[in-house]
Amino acid sequence: MIIFDSSTLILLAKVELLKEIAKQLEVVIPREVEREIKLIEEMARKEGKDKSTISRQLIGYGLTYLMIRLYKEGRFCLEKVAKKLDLSVGETIDLLSEFGIKAPIDYEDYLKGYEVMKEVL
Repeated sequence: MIIFDSSTLILLAKVELLKEIAKQLEVVIPREVEREIKLIEEMARKEGKDKSTISRQLIGYGLTYLMIRLYKEGRFCLEKVAKKLDLSVGETIDLLSEFGIKAPIDYEDYLKGYEVMKEVL
């Protein structure tokens, strides 16, 4: 004979109730989401990674794209983009240059930086 306390009985009743509710629910997935899920599954197969890894990578790429666009539009400064992407300012300048966006420093600033570096090293 198994004896349950009152809180266990309540929990079991809730579980059974949830099972009944779940049977009656109909989940509708929009076509756009279905297409995106299929794309993620395809990318996961091709790259030999799980879907959650691919999803995180895509979110990261989207964030990077958004930050680059906001910088290019003048809505974010270089330092803010670097902070949001968790990059140094130099790494951010390199990233921007990969997308054809010129560095926000001119040759004179570069020479000043070079002189400071020589003094430090």
